[in-house]
Amino acid sequence: MGKIMIGGKEVMSDSSIDNGIEPPTPDTVAHIYVHIPFCARICPYCAFYKERADSSQTQRFCEALLQELDGARGGISLVPETIFIGGGTPTALTTSQLEFLLGGFRERLDLSALREWTVEANPGSVSVRKAAALRNAGVNRISLGVQSWDDELLKLLGREHNAAQAEASFHLLREAGFTNLNIDLMFGLPGQTLAQWEETLRRTIALGPEHISTYCLTYEEDTEFFARQQRGEFREDSDSDARFLESAMQMLENAGFEHYEISNYARSGYASLHNRAYWAGEDYLGLGPSAFSTVGLERSQNVADYRIYADRILAGDSAISSTESLTPEMKRGERIALSLRTRRGVPSAELKPWPNECREFEELGLLREVDGNFVLTPRGKLLADSVAETFI
Repeated sequence: MGKIMIGGKEVMSDSSIDNGIEPPTPDTVAHIYVHIPFCARICPYCAFYKERADSSQTQRFCEALLQELDGARGGISLVPETIFIGGGTPTALTTSQLEFLLGGFRERLDLSALREWTVEANPGSVSVRKAAALRNAGVNRISLGVQSWDDELLKLLGREHNAAQAEASFHLLREAGFTNLNIDLMFGLPGQTLAQWEETLRRTIALGPEHISTYCLTYEEDTEFFARQQRGEFREDSDSDARFLESAMQMLENAGFEHYEISNYARSGYASLHNRAYWAGEDYLGLGPSAFSTVGLERSQNVADYRIYADRILAGDSAISSTESLTPEMKRGERIALSLRTRRGVPSAELKPWPNECREFEELGLLREVDGNFVLTPRGKLLADSVAETFI
């Protein structure tokens, strides 16, 4: 999930060092995103490219992924510090397919610098064997898509799991040896009450994950939820969403989590290195259908169809469907917008071209200057997107 999704699921300045990530040399890419589009069930709110899993096609797809990686290795130097396998649902693959895919990555890549290897998992498709296979392959971080601990809301979201299965999956991953677990949660759902949200937060805190991501539901075009909103069945409520976010900030920070980015909270030492690389403007390679890559000032996206993707790759052709030449100004704007969402904020020097806007945001209580950086205030976090748009 992942995922600003300029990396597939998720823009070089001093902040890359502040975030604990040394910038790679210009000819080396240190971050890889892999998109697995398969899902057992299509959630009605999700706008990422995904399709129902087809057991007759998944092995061929895995072979295409490794062949795309082979092709990428011929053009750039890959020494990954982070790998993020998202979707879709990576754990929709069988255990043997996961072993084949992850083993293929280990055989092809120099993993001596690897610090974080994340795989997204759906509670409905986690098993003892899959958890062991992931751990044995070297995966050291799992992002579990719980979304809610309320069974009625899970049904509304079209999730294939219930709350009891989600809790069992969390414990199963712990028993497999994972010491870095993220739980994804959603708020602003149709009919969701503040009491339900706070109970979800309490239950999540009680499990003791190292990381929690909280995302506000957005009504994306080409989804069932968007169509229902257009028909008037659902409606957005920005005031209610703000209360949900305020509650999350208060409860999670009181529980010892650092609110290091608008949607992300972590125990000390467990912030997502992969996402921080995106926010700092690092280069990244995207593999799989619909995945983005950004290397230098060139951005590309693969075709958003896994059958066409596999056909092209296995025939020795490129799967790229579109390319974009970026300018330094464009990358700077992306970096500012993303960094502004983080706890460290943006170096004040980066915002010198907007003195009046910065002053106005300070007077409105949305921005403040701390140790040479502009950071969002608690009130500013509620309006982060509107503030960021000013500097793009």
